[in-house]
Amino acid sequence: MKGPLVAGGLVLALLLGFVIARSTADPAAPPAATAPTVVPSHSHGGAVAGDLGGLSLSAGGFTLAPSTTTFGAGTGQQFTFRVLGPDGKAVTRFVLNHEKLMHLVVARHDLSGFQHLHPQMAPDGTWSVPLTLPSPGIWRIYTDFVTFDPAGAQAPITLAVDATVAGDYRPLTLPEPVRTAETSGMTVALEGTPAVNATQPLSLRVLASGTPVTDLERYLGAYGHLVVLRDGDLGYLHVHPEDQLVGGAVKFWLSAPSVGRYRLYFEFQRGGQVHRAEFTVDVR
Repeated sequence: MKGPLVAGGLVLALLLGFVIARSTADPAAPPAATAPTVVPSHSHGGAVAGDLGGLSLSAGGFTLAPSTTTFGAGTGQQFTFRVLGPDGKAVTRFVLNHEKLMHLVVARHDLSGFQHLHPQMAPDGTWSVPLTLPSPGIWRIYTDFVTFDPAGAQAPITLAVDATVAGDYRPLTLPEPVRTAETSGMTVALEGTPAVNATQPLSLRVLASGTPVTDLERYLGAYGHLVVLRDGDLGYLHVHPEDQLVGGAVKFWLSAPSVGRYRLYFEFQRGGQVHRAEFTVDVR
């Protein structure tokens, strides 16, 4: 019996290795040495609490090294950067997180001009993405990714740097809190209120002509994405919802790290197009 059992074990191991390889392969990834691992987001379908990220260009031993932080207003340019590890070398091993190795989010300091982009990485660890900052002011550029710490554990990291656009900066007043937002002829209704250190449900319901939309499509593997920025220091949080719609709405779980005013950027896809609705929320 020993011979057949050993042979069967070898076959099972080979099959398991094949399945794992197929499930983690990324056709757009760098060469095999840097092929990504697939991992659920650290904020997917669950409570998000604690401090916000994106307050520094260095965290957890990793440092953001941008090629430039100076832009011309409305002038597109290629923005390149590297993530340096604890050893000072460019990191080339990242985890596939919601269908992308890197999420790059941009907003001006008055919380206007939101962008969500996905850079591409060269084999040497240099990331690049076309970027246009449309108006004068100070802009925060966030890099949101998952990599590995020196012990080999997965490490979700958000690093950020300020970029300058010269010119006549006229900050916009942050809109007052409201429960609905209009985008592309649709209405998005916000249900629920975040609380400090208490996990609360937060749902976003999309309506067209007053009727709930039932044909939302998955975008980056989910029915919606929510970026939260705290007014004042631009602390950052990227939240993903429950895997399925709940009562026709996209449902998140959120625990605010502090009192204050926050700007919420909700992205969803319908008809092959990505749409965004923005909300101001006061947490007391």
